[in-house]
Amino acid sequence: MFHAGRLKCSNPVIHCTLLISFTLLAGGCASTSQPADQNNSTAAKTGNKDGSSNVDPYESFNRSMFRFNDHLDDYIAKPISDAYLWVTPGFLKSGVTNFFSNLKDINVVLNDHMQGKFGQGIEDTGRFLTNSTVGVLGLFDVASELGLNKHEEDFGQTLAVWGVPQGAYLVLPILGPTTARGVPGGVFDVAANPTSYVGMPVNLVSMLNTRANAEGALKFIDEASIDPYVFTREAFLQNQKHLINDGKVDANVEVQPLEYDIDSEVDEMAATRKAQSAAGEKNSSANNTDRSLDNAVIALNNASQSMEEAVTKLDKLNKKHSRRHFKVKNRGNATAPKAYQ
Repeated sequence: MFHAGRLKCSNPVIHCTLLISFTLLAGGCASTSQPADQNNSTAAKTGNKDGSSNVDPYESFNRSMFRFNDHLDDYIAKPISDAYLWVTPGFLKSGVTNFFSNLKDINVVLNDHMQGKFGQGIEDTGRFLTNSTVGVLGLFDVASELGLNKHEEDFGQTLAVWGVPQGAYLVLPILGPTTARGVPGGVFDVAANPTSYVGMPVNLVSMLNTRANAEGALKFIDEASIDPYVFTREAFLQNQKHLINDGKVDANVEVQPLEYDIDSEVDEMAATRKAQSAAGEKNSSANNTDRSLDNAVIALNNASQSMEEAVTKLDKLNKKHSRRHFKVKNRGNATAPKAYQ
């Protein structure tokens, strides 16, 4: 799947128009009757008559877009990403990642202050200034070495802090997973990101770098999950909730289980492997039995041949002994008359 992260293009106006249109289409799915921090858990435990959860009422459309993005990734994004990983030295890949991460810190600082996290905003401002100067335009992450850790903040999280409901889960062409609340959040983040104004080549490099960094996660999803769509949806929504709460878990909120039951999947995979192992052992046992029978037949044949050879030798000895006895007897009969005479 091709996840470009945030929307990036040389013309932010086009993106704003596109995202606003998606917002209008998805407007009916945003519930205003629940606080933003409860909407996700409540939607996860309720469902519609067609079997889809309230958080994903457009599952049929989303799955189609998910397959489209997956095919796009297989035939276009992944080959280019693999070539990029193959030809680019490790230190250069790290520098590119640090450069775009540093530019993203501008969004982080703005959203820090809009969420009322003024202390964190001052820290993130210091981080951006340090990496932009001492770190040579962000190519080197000097700030982390100085204890100025990176934070993840965007306008979607700011809207959640302001009480805007999450709304429906959506999978957009090329852009990947988001929510009704995340769409207008993406508009602001695009407008606040300097890479949106420097041209398509820089945006393509940013998207390529994002795809290359996601290689391990995408490979895990493809290999470890029975339903990659459900796995991706639940992981995305849980990660968004984690970011909004800054990693804090409210002890008063009942923790709802994921629709994607990883324990059951692990048990099923273990049962499958056990069945395969048992089948392999059964086949191996049958092969060993056949091999033992073959060896026994070969041994019997060898013994039979040995017996035949022994019988043949005994016959030859008997015949030889009979001829000698006959000759001795004939000699005795021939000499007796002469002695008598």
